[in-house]
Amino acid sequence: MISNFIGRSKLVFTIAIIGVILFSAASNSRAGAEQTSVDIFFENPKLDKAALSPDGKYLGVLVATKSGRMQLAVVDLATKSSKIISGFSNADIEEFHWVNNDRLVFSTGDKNVGIGDNRFFPGLYAINRDGSGAKTLVDRVWGEEFTTGSNIKSRILRADNYYFSVDFSNGSNSVFVIHPVWDAVYDLKALSLIRLDTTTGAAEHITRPGDSKEWLIDQFGTPRINITTNEGISTIYYLDPKTEKWRQLSQFNTFKEGSFTPFSFGPDGSLYVTARNGHDTSALYRFDLEKNAIDPNPVVSIAGYDFAGSMIFDFSKKKLLGVRYENDASSTIWFDEEMKKIQASIDTLLPNTINDVSISRNGVSQIVLIRSYSDVQPATFLIYDIKSKELDLIGGKHPDIESKKMAAQDMVRYKARDGLEIPAYLTLPQGKANKNLPMVVLVHGGPFVRGVNWGWDPEVQFLASKGYAVLQPEFRGSTGYGYKHFRAGWKQWGLAMQDDIADGTKWAIQQGIADPKRICIAGASYGGYAVLMGLAKNPELFRCGVNWVGVTDLNLMYQSNWNSDADAQWQNYGMPVLIGDKVKDAAQLKETSPVEIADRIRQPLLLAYGGSDRRVPIAHGKDFLAAVRKTNSSVEWIEYVEEGHGWGLVKNRLDFWNKVDHFLDANIGK
Repeated sequence: MISNFIGRSKLVFTIAIIGVILFSAASNSRAGAEQTSVDIFFENPKLDKAALSPDGKYLGVLVATKSGRMQLAVVDLATKSSKIISGFSNADIEEFHWVNNDRLVFSTGDKNVGIGDNRFFPGLYAINRDGSGAKTLVDRVWGEEFTTGSNIKSRILRADNYYFSVDFSNGSNSVFVIHPVWDAVYDLKALSLIRLDTTTGAAEHITRPGDSKEWLIDQFGTPRINITTNEGISTIYYLDPKTEKWRQLSQFNTFKEGSFTPFSFGPDGSLYVTARNGHDTSALYRFDLEKNAIDPNPVVSIAGYDFAGSMIFDFSKKKLLGVRYENDASSTIWFDEEMKKIQASIDTLLPNTINDVSISRNGVSQIVLIRSYSDVQPATFLIYDIKSKELDLIGGKHPDIESKKMAAQDMVRYKARDGLEIPAYLTLPQGKANKNLPMVVLVHGGPFVRGVNWGWDPEVQFLASKGYAVLQPEFRGSTGYGYKHFRAGWKQWGLAMQDDIADGTKWAIQQGIADPKRICIAGASYGGYAVLMGLAKNPELFRCGVNWVGVTDLNLMYQSNWNSDADAQWQNYGMPVLIGDKVKDAAQLKETSPVEIADRIRQPLLLAYGGSDRRVPIAHGKDFLAAVRKTNSSVEWIEYVEEGHGWGLVKNRLDFWNKVDHFLDANIGK
């Protein structure tokens, strides 16, 4: 609702300037809708992305039309007129990028079909901001490139190519796309890079130094950094402008600690990297390419957190203006005095939200774009006129959500049994005494990722709307909290990682937050694995479990396509280090596989899997189901045949979360 985020503001609502957008993004808002209804949390976004043109005169927006399809619109910020410039009746536009002031590229998806029914690739298309000059660059339908009678290849690239980056050189019409290279058994061997002219379709293949897996483009639109991976060893190369040859900067074990990670090139040519540089947490540094050394003093360092975020440059002035980073929430540090003042002015108008300010690529123009959000408010997009100091509403991703009815989310910390401090996010339902509550321990997937970023989350808020406290532990092995925290999780699936989840649950009981007789554990992927291990190891804590797309057999992971890209590097070199060696650690892998200890799980259990899941194939679910039903009659099975590793279709999200609601109510509800 619009009233959710208005603070002390001189807020001007110019709905007419983008009426076609706000028709679907805001005016359909159900002011009286019940805020505990499942559909209000899990419907598709009404407005998804927004971005300023490089000169700051135009705004691109993805918006759902009356048909529900996501289409691309452009707003002229001077005349305050708008136009949908591209869209499909049988597909959604999923992302777009400004190539220059006049041209954009976009790729597609389909929110109306699951992975198993999807016959199309994202493709890549280009179009002018006025809707003219449309051109297909990458096909959506799989097929080999063909040749004409003159032996000139088709200007449309094969469907497995995909967008990577714009060409940052001024006025360029080109973008870079990734071309996957497969080996004889269709494992991913390398990622080649192609510079593609969006007006002619002409393609230039970039020379790579080896089995490239990562690229970094410099300020002149030149691929300047390349990282290759072969047999578990990664090498960072730099294309030296003096010799125009690739030279090695660093080499390290792919799945262990490297000396640094290339992050970004600045418009002045500076290379920025993330590195620990002798500390437990990583920070953002400049890298001296002449000395091949990291500068001693970081650009940004966040106490207790690894650096994660983005850099904000003014390409016209070749200047770093600020850095956006994550700690327990998101924040921006501005080095530029003008931007400090702009941010302060916006924060005064919108005092109850985090307000991420974006500028145009060519520097600060009269208009800046704001993405405003909080734990109780989904992302809302606005524009701010720095001269008039007025805000204009563009629209929100989920405008039907009323923030005053949502639950606050806070970071807490507790000690694991071995003394390691575990961060966690705790969300408490509104209107309760916040004592002796039924609780859902929601375990993140990955597991070697940061699980939670502070902000509005549909799953968490839905559970809280039903009266449940929600605890989300960042157990050891989670990234973002320092190397010690990450390293402590190696080979600890079902062991110390699982103990961290149990210890968090005990902490919530000791604090008086959770009713010890009404706690359920839930999660997807690795989180689903932790659900099953939690039920088996800690039946005294967990009265029920909800596992969707969860791993059940660690040995099966060595036989299946865990990374969905047939990445033998991960199976051969990553998993033995982080999860366990299938020979040396065979006994541990068996003992910590839920399918092997299914007879220990007697609590009510809800299982859900996607029939087209390549990351965790449905065999994980079906094998476990057959084993657990021998000793447990309280098991509910859900299979979405067309879904992959999660629920892409609204109908399945609604069906699943309605079933979760009924399951929790029956087992830990009032």
